[in-house]
Amino acid sequence: MAGKKGVLIFGGFVVAIAATLYPIIYHPMTHIDEYKKEQEINRAGILQEDVQPPGLKVWTDPFSRK
Repeated sequence: MAGKKGVLIFGGFVVAIAATLYPIIYHPMTHIDEYKKEQEINRAGILQEDVQPPGLKVWTDPFSRK
């Protein structure tokens, strides 16, 4: 009886962590194009140089190919 209860508690803990991490890690990694399109819409009309603090390097896209 105590073994089953421990397994249920541990399993519930694992499920809770997985349910929390899915929208943070797994979904964005599997839907990269969807997130890129959303960022293009959100950043439309914003020049990076205008919002960049002085003295810092302008951010570049880590996904772009060289």
